[in-house]
Amino acid sequence: MISSKGHLNPGAPGVRLDRFPPPPGTGDVVRHLWRVRWSLPDGAVQRQRVLSYPASNAVIGPEGAVLSGLGTAVATQELAGESWVLGLLLRPAATRLLSSEPPAALVGRVVPLPGAPVEAVQDARRDDAAAPAALHAALSGWLAPFVERVDERIRLCNEVCRLAEEDPDILRVDELARSAGLPLRSLDRLVKEHVGVTPKWLIDCRRLQEAATVLYADSEASLPDLAYRLGFSDQAHFSRSYRKVIGETPAQTRRAGELARAAGNVPPRLR
Repeated sequence: MISSKGHLNPGAPGVRLDRFPPPPGTGDVVRHLWRVRWSLPDGAVQRQRVLSYPASNAVIGPEGAVLSGLGTAVATQELAGESWVLGLLLRPAATRLLSSEPPAALVGRVVPLPGAPVEAVQDARRDDAAAPAALHAALSGWLAPFVERVDERIRLCNEVCRLAEEDPDILRVDELARSAGLPLRSLDRLVKEHVGVTPKWLIDCRRLQEAATVLYADSEASLPDLAYRLGFSDQAHFSRSYRKVIGETPAQTRRAGELARAAGNVPPRLR
């Protein structure tokens, strides 16, 4: 089982979130699998807050399958009753393998995903003791043609996204280009073509996801200290960028965390 920074309030009462490695041999297409199961009392609604990775998700549930394009803000999913979904967090450059539409056209959208192995996944999820092996078996054949279409530009774009996400010393696009060994224009074209956003968004996404996680978990966190640590020129610049990428103000994220704690939800650990 592996960790994820996507869900801001995993493990909320009545909701179970599990994460698993991808099926063997599919790592160029799928980053990890995530499964959410919930069982809530009649009339109860659990709101799950999710921060976007710089990637799309293939989501399979009882009603079928969809491709959820990259989101550029905190999203809130309302859960009620009893059900489940299985998600495949795709590698950033893999979206174009699963859709005929360009990645930029899918940003913020959810579209049908024909051909996904819905029935096989439904059967596999019944054998909880065998997860993730049963899920891997259900997905491997479907994913194989996508894996065969992975080329060097897709791998290069995935590596660029990995650098932007994992290297805290990369604060500007020129630094990302230098680390990736690419001219600025080539970097911009590669990321826009395969992911649908700009290289600057990749960098800001990493920095502001970290800020959102801290603010959600700790209402006493200092905004000036966060802004300085994440490389912003001042608090005002930080707050403007935060609202643009996360889709809400730092104060709104803090308040959401306070409400979650008051309701008994456990916030994520500070990283």
